[in-house]
Amino acid sequence: MEPKLRVRDVYKIFGDNPQDALDRLKRGQTKEEILEESGQVVGVQDATFDVEEAHIFVVMGLSGSGKSTLVRMLNGLIKPTFGQVLIDEDDVASCSPEQLRRIRRNKIAMVFQHFALFPHKTIAENVGYGLKIKGVGAAERRQKALAALDQVGLAAWADSYPSELSGGMQQRVGLARGLATDPQILLMDEPFSALDPLIRREMQEELLGLQKKLKKTIVFITHDLNEALMLGDRIAIMKDGRFVQVGTAQEIVSNPADDYVAAFVADIDRGRVFTAGHVANAPAAVQLSASAEDALQTMEESNRTAVYVLDGEKVAGVVSYQDLSTAARGNGEAGTTLADVLVTDYPSAVEDAQLHELYGLASTGLPVAVLDGKGRLIGVIEPEAVFAQLSGDEQTTQQETGQSETGARAAS
Repeated sequence: MEPKLRVRDVYKIFGDNPQDALDRLKRGQTKEEILEESGQVVGVQDATFDVEEAHIFVVMGLSGSGKSTLVRMLNGLIKPTFGQVLIDEDDVASCSPEQLRRIRRNKIAMVFQHFALFPHKTIAENVGYGLKIKGVGAAERRQKALAALDQVGLAAWADSYPSELSGGMQQRVGLARGLATDPQILLMDEPFSALDPLIRREMQEELLGLQKKLKKTIVFITHDLNEALMLGDRIAIMKDGRFVQVGTAQEIVSNPADDYVAAFVADIDRGRVFTAGHVANAPAAVQLSASAEDALQTMEESNRTAVYVLDGEKVAGVVSYQDLSTAARGNGEAGTTLADVLVTDYPSAVEDAQLHELYGLASTGLPVAVLDGKGRLIGVIEPEAVFAQLSGDEQTTQQETGQSETGARAAS
């Protein structure tokens, strides 16, 4: 399938001679040099990226980096100087005014930073405004507005006015207005930046919850890297109108492209970026009916200090090398069964659990079992892998243990 949104070689140059500025860029001149020598302002340069359907693509940058100019080019509020903005087969950059109106009505909606609510209209009327522009009748507008408000938990406020709502509630209204027209693509320009930190966090979590249900294609603009890392399936970091790195949160934190990106990620809480799946290895396991010798051999061959024991597909528990070898020496190897030393109170997590949730589990000293939705073992996390990832020393730990970071997905 083609990506829902494709941006190709997009530039925005403010000035009366954009071709001259483009030529200067291609000769290697900086944005500052071009402004000083020609008076042309380079807003965005050579933006090329894809946004897959139902994914959140986050553009992160400081003030003046070009991110807001970029998002406004995606729905035609600002016309690109050069390049293409393709939504399906429609090029926003070159389509007619009539085509652009059709795209805005049927395919794309925008949620702004400052709510932009009409103070004299009720909440339901604000939410239904886009539908009114589309020519939807009053009864249907009301119905769809109430449904959108219900999605953001504000159906009871439908007949109130914006002045009666808190800032966080008003931003929920802005989000509901964007959802009411059922757009294929949702553009969000720093929608939570004016909110208090606690409310902002709640809105971020609410957006992720809605996305799981609605599966919209979202382009989200922010100047907050923590917000970008929390929300983005993929993230683009902008500086001086250009992308300096595009990747997943984990790729950007693990391998910053340059010193500029490295400075941003230096103080990031890695425990909220990486998940159990990122540090899990393929599970080494034996059946409950296996002998003590088989279990010890499995641990030695896989370079593990413990191994999980299965009863069919169900996890029965875990046995450690130390307990098993001690019991075998005391009882005679033939007289020791796995059940004799089985630890049934074992640490476990799901694949998408964040690493900060695993800190206590890893502190037990036992490997953490990664389980799927049916409770089946799909991966194992060694405690040192959790601590190494949290400290940023994961590569060193892999070299020392001889194990690769395969991830639970590879094991399933």
